[in-house]
Amino acid sequence: MRFSIWPAASRPYPEVLAVARHAAATGWDGVWVADHFMRDTATPAPALTPVLEAGSLLAALAASVPRVRIGSLVYGNTYRHPAVLANMAATVDHISGGRFTLGIGAGWQRNEHEQYGIALPPVRERIDRLAEALVVLRGLLTDERTTFAGEHYTLADAVCEPKPVQERLPILIGAGGEKRMLALVARHADQWNCWGLPDVVRHKSAVLAAHCEALGRDPAAIHRTAQAVVVPAAPGEDLREQLAGLPMPAYGGTPEQLVEVVAAYAAAGLDELIVPTSTLGTGAEVLDAMDLLSTRVFAPFRS
Repeated sequence: MRFSIWPAASRPYPEVLAVARHAAATGWDGVWVADHFMRDTATPAPALTPVLEAGSLLAALAASVPRVRIGSLVYGNTYRHPAVLANMAATVDHISGGRFTLGIGAGWQRNEHEQYGIALPPVRERIDRLAEALVVLRGLLTDERTTFAGEHYTLADAVCEPKPVQERLPILIGAGGEKRMLALVARHADQWNCWGLPDVVRHKSAVLAAHCEALGRDPAAIHRTAQAVVVPAAPGEDLREQLAGLPMPAYGGTPEQLVEVVAAYAAAGLDELIVPTSTLGTGAEVLDAMDLLSTRVFAPFRS
């Protein structure tokens, strides 16, 4: 398996940079950045918490952090025209020397759309838009010129130059919906991402495999990534109440207990486990937690 870190963009830039550089220096495989402009008002976190913009942050990390993969987890399709996003992705790939993964999803966070006056269509239309955007992105990132006439996007003999450094820049789709979203993953994605504990990953991975088989695609061709909040514990510490109070899927325990969870992810067919830093503290606490996870939990599973 691969192991990557997801620094919180709500932290100051020097701290985000320190986390990413520490990951690169200590054997982690990737650094992922979420695409949000503010905290979700549906969560207990303060809505006015400052949040760094993802596209700019990814470019900065690509220039400042060596070796590791850099990726978006995930760009909201509603926020940018896919032609604009294709140019952004190609540029970050050049800045990173060919280490960028373009993660994209349908978009969902209501308060961002409401405050900025960005349309948030019904779910069906958002998925329709994403389906078209994926065709546009691959065309612009690969072909000399792209013409596309869809219901939501239209391109006429369009160029995107320079092309990415990578011959095929990986596109990751963040998706949990089993009928339409995982079908898009099967058709278009190089990588897939979801939130979930091992049982969720196992189930949705099986659904994805069925979609792939219906298309005649090898399910193993899609790199599977997932994340859940992790809370390291001291021996004898009871985390049940804390884990139950978290708004996202979460696991926790001593290093020995965490090894069991990672083993379950591996058995579920996961290729890459992503660790959000939101429950790992701040400043040097995050770096210490990263070292504990890397040396005492992840080491037996590294590929």
